[in-house]
Amino acid sequence: MRVVIAEDNALLREGLVLLLTSSGHEVVAVAGSGPQIMPALLEHRPDVAVLDVRMPPGFRDEGLRAALEARERMPGLPVLVLSQYVEESYAGELLGGGTSGIGYLLKDRVGRVDDFLDALERVASGGTALDPEVVAELLTRRKDSPLDSLTPREREVLALMAEGHGNAAIARTLVVTERAVHKHIGNVFLKLGLPPSDGGHRRVLAVLAYLAHTPQPGA
Repeated sequence: MRVVIAEDNALLREGLVLLLTSSGHEVVAVAGSGPQIMPALLEHRPDVAVLDVRMPPGFRDEGLRAALEARERMPGLPVLVLSQYVEESYAGELLGGGTSGIGYLLKDRVGRVDDFLDALERVASGGTALDPEVVAELLTRRKDSPLDSLTPREREVLALMAEGHGNAAIARTLVVTERAVHKHIGNVFLKLGLPPSDGGHRRVLAVLAYLAHTPQPGA
């Protein structure tokens, strides 16, 4: 897998390079500032990009802007965005395109090597990988919404779906049968007013889009 990395922290950047190369992937370019990101992506056309949200010179949202621009100029480019903190608005912007191959992880997740590599590979293959803490924020921020009608088990299933897990993985995590997971997903879709299809990645995107775009009361 060919990867472009954008991270201004030299220690973390080199750590990512070492981690990915030792895992059999090829880091084709690295960027240490916002203006370096797009030229690297356009030149190398990687299989996936790993971008820090806040990059020099402004340390605001340069990485996120580059991710959104890259998705416009290279449709379908898988992008995994890293952030120091949960930035709910950033997750919403990334999900706004409603397309596949999107990930949003906290930097702490990089230290959990297996989780990080699993998320990266899931994003590169067109899947979704949202950090559990980001999912928790999305689920808990809604008041007086259809989410309130979900049972505790249905909320667990929804959270795991939003993180990008398939039915088999959800069943293993919750120690239930896949048939039970399928039933819970059907109930979630019914209560959220979403299409009942349980067909692959589209169901995850639909749930994420719902969570990202349902307005908060008074907004």
